Amino acid sequence: MHYPRRCSRIKKIRKQGFRARMRTKAGRKMINRKRALGRRVNVR
Repeated sequence: MHYPRRCSRIKKIRKQGFRARMRTKAGRKMINRKRALGRRVNVR
């Protein structure tokens, strides 16, 4: 049986991937914000 709405990985990546973000000014700002935060490590 086929799952009804199989999301296309290509479409997803083209819409919200790294290259898509780099295309717009707002996207670049978002990536820079994420980079400024760095990788957060949860230590309890």
